[in-house]
Amino acid sequence: MKIVINRDFGGYGLSDQAVREYGKRKGLNLVEDGPNDYGFTCFYVNEIGENTYFSDREIERNDPVLVEIVERLGSEANGRYSNLKIVEIPDDVDWEVMEYDGMEHIAEKHRTWR
Repeated sequence: MKIVINRDFGGYGLSDQAVREYGKRKGLNLVEDGPNDYGFTCFYVNEIGENTYFSDREIERNDPVLVEIVERLGSEANGRYSNLKIVEIPDDVDWEVMEYDGMEHIAEKHRTWR
């Protein structure tokens, strides 16, 4: 199984180009707003509104469309603070994305008590 992670401090994110391509491939009608005062473009599904915001962080990291876009675009898929990488793990692993200051890795899920 292929999974997209961020391998740089700062945080996971897709470029505007990658978000547009994802929306197109998934049949989403993404509406753009921006760039805002911070230089970011916001994306919304169908119309601009509080409940229609599209977040690239909510895309499943093993989504085949996401993986294919990152493979094809390479560094052009990287968001402002990200360096995306595809990690391949066995299909039968119950996994999760772990991160520290935005730097991510894949870990096998296990039980934890505190």
